[in-house]
Amino acid sequence: MLQQTQVARVVERFEPFLRRFPSPRALASADEQVLLREWSGLGYYRRARGLHAAARTIVRVHGGAVPDRTADLLALPGIGRYTAAAVSSLAFGHAEPAVDANVRRVILRIDGVHQSASTSATDRAIWKRAAALVAHADAPGVHTEALMELGATVCTARKPACGKCPLRGDCIAAAKGTQDRAQRITRRAPRTVIDHAVVLARDAAGWVLIEQRPDHGLWASQWQAPTLETAQGEGRPPSARRIASWLGVARVIPARQPGFTFLTTHRVVRFTLWEVPSGEPAAPARGRFMAPAKALALPLTTPQRRILLRFLDGTSAH
Repeated sequence: MLQQTQVARVVERFEPFLRRFPSPRALASADEQVLLREWSGLGYYRRARGLHAAARTIVRVHGGAVPDRTADLLALPGIGRYTAAAVSSLAFGHAEPAVDANVRRVILRIDGVHQSASTSATDRAIWKRAAALVAHADAPGVHTEALMELGATVCTARKPACGKCPLRGDCIAAAKGTQDRAQRITRRAPRTVIDHAVVLARDAAGWVLIEQRPDHGLWASQWQAPTLETAQGEGRPPSARRIASWLGVARVIPARQPGFTFLTTHRVVRFTLWEVPSGEPAAPARGRFMAPAKALALPLTTPQRRILLRFLDGTSAH
């Protein structure tokens, strides 16, 4: 949950998730749609699927007990080098180095290294250094967590609090005044801009039109109001005529609910909202009508849940 998710959001979701899935067996036996609903709002849903697959492997191969060795953890679906090492060290106390962005920054500054932290050579050197450090720790899990916490709260990317740092006397960057040079990271590629034209519709019984996204790509397998997606470079967002033809209805009109922009790690998603006018016959070519309560119980993307809640509250009624 903590990978590329804000801590504040994880704090409010972690305990309920564990109550719902208290063991690998409970998670392994859960329906994927139930899991995705519980994960809704945390983003990167492939992590939830990886966790699901890992739980099933733990039950099938390890009798339901999470393995404690890095090699066994690496063999689980969705588990990479950092996660395997972190679990082995933090949960089981093994002397395994776990290097995240915070640990990278601490090691680069302590050693006064000025190369980019994103090069493969530097990455190998950092992991080797982390391994040497944890090998001498009396409590490897505490050591690993301390390095992570030091980078997150003291040895921060900008304006590090060197005066409070317990390692200041051993830090080459602090001695030379090169703290800002010693953790230079390659700039992230610009976000891709995509447009999502969302169509809101209800039938005579008040049921809402809903569809499921493809099982790959952005927000895979999540549910939403029918959405026409166009990528940057395709010109202007789609017209009302094009959207109506795509959905298979006579016409759509702009919704009263305003559009908005939603940021993910790699994308800028621009939402425009449309409606099938109430009172007009609608037999759309995609999606299906569903009772509002049932629709809202599905695993919805964060922006789509926001859109549907406002629509169902009557904000956009024409």
